[in-house]
Amino acid sequence: MDTPQAPAAPDPAATAAAQSASNKATAVTQYGLNATNQNTPSGSLSYKQIGTWEDGTPRFEATTALNSGEQSIYDTGLQTRQNVAGIGKDQSARIASLLGTPVDLSNEATESRLMDLGSKRLDPRFARESDALETNLINRGIRPGSKAYDTMRTQFDQGKNDAYNQLLLTGRGQAVQEALTERNQPINEITALMGNSQVSQPNFTSTPSPGVAPTDVIGANQQSLNQQNVGYQAQVAQQQGLMNGLFGLGKAAAGGWAMSDIDTKENIEVVDQRPDGLHIIDFDYKPEFGLSPERQRGFVAQEVAQVYPHAVARVPSKGNRMAVDYSQVPDLFSLGAEMRAA
Repeated sequence: MDTPQAPAAPDPAATAAAQSASNKATAVTQYGLNATNQNTPSGSLSYKQIGTWEDGTPRFEATTALNSGEQSIYDTGLQTRQNVAGIGKDQSARIASLLGTPVDLSNEATESRLMDLGSKRLDPRFARESDALETNLINRGIRPGSKAYDTMRTQFDQGKNDAYNQLLLTGRGQAVQEALTERNQPINEITALMGNSQVSQPNFTSTPSPGVAPTDVIGANQQSLNQQNVGYQAQVAQQQGLMNGLFGLGKAAAGGWAMSDIDTKENIEVVDQRPDGLHIIDFDYKPEFGLSPERQRGFVAQEVAQVYPHAVARVPSKGNRMAVDYSQVPDLFSLGAEMRAA
């Protein structure tokens, strides 16, 4: 029986190049389909090709235009903003002088004005209250010069003084607020003019995005390769089934690493010898190594190291004993073919 051959893999560079070319052609086609000129009551949006990139890909530009009425409004608004900007520039020169002049929050003029206004209102009231107090004290038999009289007059004078102090404190806060408002108002106006003249960021139309799915060149190659592999695997399975009866390695040789050091085995029985000199044996693992309790079939690592040293490694956790990578040992059906030929 001839040994089956695995199908050759597609050239990855050629496949990638074909996929890239398909993607590029799809993107260009999709852009052309999406770059539709538009006309609205307020303006238009148009696309045109302006050349190509270095790799030959077309280059496009999008142009937005306003109708005459909208363009006039836009130009008027632009001129208005330029005028406001000019006013803000001229007025901004005043900020230096305003900020360079300290705020006058002196007490003398303010308090003098407050006392003048307050006296006109408070003095008549306190005059009436003073007369009423005198009458009340006399009616109660409290005469001037007595301790009780002096105490009552002192309390009245303190209340009068507190009223004037409250007038000054309240009025003082209001006067300071008015002074600060007078100073800040020009600054606020200039700042507002400057803010209204800020440059607007331009708005660009979104570039059409490709939406057509490109040809799946890689997938097509992979599907073809998979179909070839199905036939190849069927042939492998057929020959493997024939060879396993005579030369199979059972569970331990199914592929991958397995402990195969002679020191880990007992109840060894030689089943056959391969053309490369390796003995196929049935054996049990010694219980102290904590491996599978089932009967195994495989190689002796010491023999494999002589023929295929790259397929052997030592395992520190098992006392530095040797394990075999069965996937790196030639397939049994290939050796079987050699034995039949011999």
